[in-house]
Amino acid sequence: MLSSFARLCALFVLGAQLALGFNILLTNDDSWASANIRATYTALKAAGHTVILVAPAVQNSGQGGRFQIPDVNITAPGGEFGSIPVGAPPFGHDINDNHLWYFNGTPGASAVFGLDVVRPMILGENATIDLVVAGPNEGGNTGPWLFTLSGTMGATYTSVYRGVPAIAFSAANGTHRSFTTLTDSPTDPANLAAALTTNLVNALANVTAPGQRVLPLGVGIGVNFPLFGPRSNCTDPPFTLTRITGGALVPTLSVGKDGFPVENEIVTPGVNPNLSGVPILPGETIISSECQTSVSVFAVDYDAPAAVSQDIQIALLPLFGHSSL
Repeated sequence: MLSSFARLCALFVLGAQLALGFNILLTNDDSWASANIRATYTALKAAGHTVILVAPAVQNSGQGGRFQIPDVNITAPGGEFGSIPVGAPPFGHDINDNHLWYFNGTPGASAVFGLDVVRPMILGENATIDLVVAGPNEGGNTGPWLFTLSGTMGATYTSVYRGVPAIAFSAANGTHRSFTTLTDSPTDPANLAAALTTNLVNALANVTAPGQRVLPLGVGIGVNFPLFGPRSNCTDPPFTLTRITGGALVPTLSVGKDGFPVENEIVTPGVNPNLSGVPILPGETIISSECQTSVSVFAVDYDAPAAVSQDIQIALLPLFGHSSL
């Protein structure tokens, strides 16, 4: 069996030809009716994966890992882009495709609803989800600050909490549009994002043996696509291994001439220390600002590394009256 690092490196040398089809739960925070998620649904299915789409009924960006479930039927104005009528049940599926589901809750809750309720209904009680794919988001999600804010990331780490491998995909192209606007053009940003997402998922499938976990327990991946498409010279951004910290931006506030707060973004040392990541890897914020796709591996163990925390813990021992180390 390849080591986790060797398998990850293999992503960047293998082609997109599929060796093993995954059972995939596809979700996002931009709604089940967004162009990005529907283009990705089509692309993943065409590649040979079994895909169940379960995503919020309406736009749910910026929710992070918030877990909110519905307690009423769909209220006015209805589902995103008119996709669900007012008064419809709080969850349901497309009348022509029972693999396409909406859930009137947050992204994290939508992912869990897919794992616990929709999965056994569609795949069978004993079937498992091999991989949760969140996105591609309409807009980038780079750096530790966005890691905690993004609903796309929230659905991803919520899935990892449940023990299911998960990857968040985010695209700098932030246009919020309905799947009904999708074109057949390969340079359509939604189709580009779908193709790149499928290439990475296929590469993982090619280095995953039957019955083997796609990613180690407690580990996920965050992928950020740069700005691409017809209005950009970037149409085939290569995948680049990155870390979440490194050039990451955080908000700062000042008071403008009109007396209202003004937000800017700056690079600060507090959000960019290299405590856990591979130090030779560049930061994802820097890489995805160019014509490159950043790929950052993260863990949901939020404890500080022992080398950093031990001195602090030892200094606090008198407070506890006994040694706990």
